[in-house]
Amino acid sequence: MLKVGDKAPGFALSDADGKIVKLDDFSGKQLVLYFYPRDDTPGCTTEACGFRDVYDAILQRGAAVVGISPDKPDAHKKFREKYQLPFHLLCDSDHIVLESYAAWGEKNMYGKKSMGVIRSTFIIDAQGNIKRNFPKVSPEGHAQAVLDALE
Repeated sequence: MLKVGDKAPGFALSDADGKIVKLDDFSGKQLVLYFYPRDDTPGCTTEACGFRDVYDAILQRGAAVVGISPDKPDAHKKFREKYQLPFHLLCDSDHIVLESYAAWGEKNMYGKKSMGVIRSTFIIDAQGNIKRNFPKVSPEGHAQAVLDALE
C-alpha cells in the first residue's frame, strides 16, 4: 500500500481517444487519480458524476482529475459522452498501473472471491508524491470528500 509521502508510480496509458496520458503531464499541479471497476455501472457512474459535478472547484484548487479502469477505449468514450465527463478516463486492461497503486486485488462479493479493481483514490501533489490516499472508497459523497481534502 502506498503511503503519504511516497513517490507516485508513473504511468502512460491510452485515453478514450487513443491519446497517451502520462503522470508527468500533470507535473506542477495536483492530480486526483481515481481507480474504478467498470464504466456505466451504478457505483462507477455515481463516482464519476460526483467528480464531474465538483470538477470546476477541483480545477480552482489547482488540480486535475483522471480516472483509470480496465475498460477499453470505446467503453470509456461512451461513458464520457453519456455523462459529459470533462476529464480523462484511461485504459489499464493489463492492470499494471492498478497493481502499482494497490488498486487491483482479491475481492469478496457475496462470499465469492475474485480478482478485481479495488475502488480507491489518490491525491498526488505537484512534486509527484502521494498527498492523500482514499482506500476502499464508497462512491456516494466521495468527490466532495476529495474536494475538501484539496483545500
